[in-house]
Amino acid sequence: MTKANTEVLEEAVRVIKERFGAAEHRFRDEVTLIIPPENIIEAAQTLRDTFGFNVLIDETAVDYWPQTTPRFHVVYHLYSMPHNLILRLRVPLNGNAPHVDTMEKVFPNANWKEREIWDMFGIVFDGHSDLRRILMPADWQGHPLRKDYPLGYEEVQFSFNAEEIDRRKPYAKS
Repeated sequence: MTKANTEVLEEAVRVIKERFGAAEHRFRDEVTLIIPPENIIEAAQTLRDTFGFNVLIDETAVDYWPQTTPRFHVVYHLYSMPHNLILRLRVPLNGNAPHVDTMEKVFPNANWKEREIWDMFGIVFDGHSDLRRILMPADWQGHPLRKDYPLGYEEVQFSFNAEEIDRRKPYAKS
C-alpha cells in the first residue's frame, strides 16, 4: 500500500470514528469499523462520496447465538477503486428480530445480498425494495443459518454406540 493510500484510509477511519461513533478494530493490516445501526447509511455514503469507497464487494451476517447482545453482526466489505483499499464495516444488532436500514440506497447491488441475508438469517432490511426469499422455497419456515435453527441431523454411528443407534433406525424390528 502506498503512502498516499495509507493516508486516505487513515483519514477515512478518523472521520468515521469521530462523526459516527465507530469503534476501530485492526488485525493483520485489515481495518474493521464497528458502526451503530442508526449510522450505517450515512457512514457508507460518506465513505463512498468523500473517500472513494465506491464498490460494495460483499455483505453478509454472523450469528453469535446464544449471545443476544449483540446476537448478529451485518458485515459490509467496501472497496475503493481509486485507492485500491478495502474497508470492513460491522453493524451489531441485538435480539431475535433484528432490523437495519437497507444499503440499497447507497449501493444498489446490496439488493440480492440483503435478500440472501434475510432468507438465511432473518435480519430485516428496512426500506428494502423487494425483501423476499431468494434461496429457500417461498413457503419455507425459519432461517437456516441461525444457530438456533433445528438441524435435523442423523446421529453418527461408531463401534461403541452401533447397537443403540441400530435400534432406532427405520429398518429395526419393533
